[in-house]
Amino acid sequence: MTSSLSDAPPFEAFMQPIVDRLKAHGRSLTNAEMLEDISEHMGLSDEVLNLRHGKWNQLVVDQRLGFARSWLKLGEAVTNSQRGVWSLTPAGAAMTASEIAAIPKQVQKAYAAQRANAVTEKLDPPQVLQEAAQEDWKDQLLSVLFQLEPSAFERLCQRLLRESGFTRVEVTGKTGDGDIDGTGVLRMNLLSFQVIFQCKRWQGSVGSSTVRDFRGAMVGRADKGLIITTGTFTSEARREATRDGAPAIDLVDGDTLCDLLKERSLGVSVRMVEEVTVDTSAFSAI
Repeated sequence: MTSSLSDAPPFEAFMQPIVDRLKAHGRSLTNAEMLEDISEHMGLSDEVLNLRHGKWNQLVVDQRLGFARSWLKLGEAVTNSQRGVWSLTPAGAAMTASEIAAIPKQVQKAYAAQRANAVTEKLDPPQVLQEAAQEDWKDQLLSVLFQLEPSAFERLCQRLLRESGFTRVEVTGKTGDGDIDGTGVLRMNLLSFQVIFQCKRWQGSVGSSTVRDFRGAMVGRADKGLIITTGTFTSEARREATRDGAPAIDLVDGDTLCDLLKERSLGVSVRMVEEVTVDTSAFSAI
């Protein structure tokens, strides 16, 4: 049976699990960790996790998790850093289930009261709508990346690695080589590491078999392995990447890839808005 949008939980259903799983993981999680952990915690099927919709073909579960985080932030239950790490506030840790569930209505009620009391003041739209709009840039960026030719995506990853401190980055362009797309050297202080990487322009989830096959191809040829994808990694793939007794493989999913491109201004620019404030008290001392 094919899953539909109605099979995915609404954003409200993610609010309590977000708080619960933050408590279970030391009160902080990245976007990617939260998606993986909560999906497994809620028992969401692969069919539901792969549901997409909208202009930019966004993952439904990821989008609804984003809305849930935004409402929780408005309710001061969680906060986030610029690097996409979400943490539980003391107020959020103390909230009951009913208090968490009531956050959207309370925020909407407060905003309605603010509008009713405003006479000449121009009000900004609710922050949840602003944050949702801000997340759209990743959907747009991933849509562009999906349309790149495989060789162009490999060159983009090559450029990204160079911008990230790698040297001697080469794209092999070979087939039948364990899906190895390129090599590079990462120097860290006095040490340097030979790295083999793989680039997957992928809309779905990368599974554990891909990680195993890649590790088999890199053994004896490199110190570290790196897989970059526009998609996501299954929980099994992440466990396989860090399996005890096996060389660790670093994983970069689509969400992290967008952040890296933004940080290094590769096809993504950020416009800073100047805010000018007049401190009237400063003139009284003149």
